[in-house]
Amino acid sequence: MPDIKVSFQDQIPEGIPKVLPQPKPYDTSINHAPKRKEILSPQEKNLALRNALRYFDPKHHEELLPEFKNELDTYGRIYMYRLRPDYKMYARPINEYPAQSKQAAAIMLMIQNNLDYAVAQHPHELITYGGNGGVFQNWAQYRLTMKYLAEMNDEQTLVMYSGHPMGLFPSHKEAPRVVVTNGMMIPNYSKPDDWEKFNALGVTQYGQMTAGSYMYIGPQGIVHGTTITVLNGFRKIGKLPKGNLFVTSGLGGMSGAQPKAGNIAGCITVCAEVNPKITQIRLDQGWIDEKITDLDELAARVAKAKAEKEIISIAYLGNVVDVWEKFDEANIHIDLGSDQTSLHNPWAGGYYPVGLSFEASNTMMANEPEKFKEHVQKSLRQHAVAINRHTAKGTYFFDYGNAFLLEASRAGADIMAEKPELGREFRYPSYVQDIMGPMCFDYGFGPFRWVCASGKPEDLSKTDKIACKVLEDIMKNSPKEIQQQMADNIQWIKGAQDNQLVVGSQARILYADAEGRMKIAEAFNQAISAGQIGEVILGRDHHDVSGTDSPYRETSNIYDGSRFTADMAIHNVIGDSFRGATWVSIHNGGGVGWGEVVNGGFGMVLDGSKEASTRLKRMLFWDVNNGISRRSWARNKGAIFAIKRAMEVEPNLQVTLPNLVDDNLFETN
Repeated sequence: MPDIKVSFQDQIPEGIPKVLPQPKPYDTSINHAPKRKEILSPQEKNLALRNALRYFDPKHHEELLPEFKNELDTYGRIYMYRLRPDYKMYARPINEYPAQSKQAAAIMLMIQNNLDYAVAQHPHELITYGGNGGVFQNWAQYRLTMKYLAEMNDEQTLVMYSGHPMGLFPSHKEAPRVVVTNGMMIPNYSKPDDWEKFNALGVTQYGQMTAGSYMYIGPQGIVHGTTITVLNGFRKIGKLPKGNLFVTSGLGGMSGAQPKAGNIAGCITVCAEVNPKITQIRLDQGWIDEKITDLDELAARVAKAKAEKEIISIAYLGNVVDVWEKFDEANIHIDLGSDQTSLHNPWAGGYYPVGLSFEASNTMMANEPEKFKEHVQKSLRQHAVAINRHTAKGTYFFDYGNAFLLEASRAGADIMAEKPELGREFRYPSYVQDIMGPMCFDYGFGPFRWVCASGKPEDLSKTDKIACKVLEDIMKNSPKEIQQQMADNIQWIKGAQDNQLVVGSQARILYADAEGRMKIAEAFNQAISAGQIGEVILGRDHHDVSGTDSPYRETSNIYDGSRFTADMAIHNVIGDSFRGATWVSIHNGGGVGWGEVVNGGFGMVLDGSKEASTRLKRMLFWDVNNGISRRSWARNKGAIFAIKRAMEVEPNLQVTLPNLVDDNLFETN
């Protein structure tokens, strides 16, 4: 039976269609997820198939069973490709969504943005970034979720279990419209193979940070943070970026921001990537300036860029270990070095070992996983040796929160500190320890985001101007401790339009503290009320002051022993949920690995109402100051300053402050 063409407006409420669509050919032009390794027993495979078939009327089971079995055998997962919609996937203007609730329509918009081909890393597998950061596990979940959102009213809450829409439940107008959990395992079941197994069974998923919480805005989401990191990295070593070299790797969903950030910071950036498709995508998008495939040509090009003090980003299509070794041989000085391959996912496409081609690696990881693991660990050891040679010459290397140092240590690489201290076990710091933590997070500055729900570029331009004016007004009276952060963000927002950062939705990001977030949001709400712009969706990266407990990244600069606890992230999402967030999420996983981090996020719709004004002030204040309080209790100097300042502003805030202990006491006792 031929497929009947149905409009987008009619397809959404349909959910899983009563008449199955025809099977779709596998599109080889799309960047697909690698085949997952064989991990299920025959009995577990049958269970995975039963789990998948429960979404469908029994009359379809006979037809779908061999198809789903083939998917499981071929790809290691059941994606239900047949159910992939025919309509184009992108963030439509909010008024085009068939919904009873404007808040629900905003969430539909954000879900589709996460699956936009220009945004998502593996769109047909519903993976947004990081190699395994899923919005849903399969296309039946997507269709059901969109159906529920279309039907939802403002006195219902949709409950999401790792991509599965459990259903609509009665609640109230001030409750979140959606509550999301991803990968929330019993603690002893959070090893990498546990994810492989339970994801293959169809009962959990890796939501990354903003993938499974519907708040990803393309590489722009990390461009700003990377720009600040690179700028402050050069400040730390006492150099200006111009004419100096930053070497890193990864051009995927999050790491793809690095070359653009290097250009904005004003340095020479070399970023290695083994995947030819994603490299070409970043070149076509203008996120890199040049692509080079030959090491000799690369060395000559970098030498020329250094001599002429160019601002340029170069993608090397190949392995970053070869780059480190070539630059050592050619005596090319690297000023800043890092790595942003997805080492939270080292055995399933997150890191490609030197000496193996991209294609050979994909085959080996699926068919010979233990052998592939050996290659990865050998490569990490070789990688570390090359980095050590450069740091001996003066390179400043930092872990970019991708679990590079953690996995390298597990591989036996030479990256441990000679005299380890609590929280400083590795030879090199996490970028949060030395840059983002003390300079930004402790003072409450983190990645505040907004999306113009109208889809109009002119609305985004207006919000940029509004945000810039708010920051300039705040800076006039801000203390000297945060003047640099304010200046960096004003410079950023002024150049945002020129840097062409939009991929997907009309979105923006800047780093702001609680005062900045609340005042910017209130200014947006007033502009909406005045009819100057359409609705605005607020959010943030989970990589923030309060949202994430991650001992090797977000909370790596906490040294009181509590960096392995997750109270902050849990309190954060609970507190956001009853203070007015439109949706909230809590995940196991994120950018450093399954079982290595707990992270939470939110979304909030501004519609110009007085109620929205009340919610934004109530929630955003908590969302930031929860984390500052925890950092203050850990005796972080900047956080103690910031929370004292917050208590002066808000009399209802009373936070327990630490009493500092004289170090001399321990020398005499």
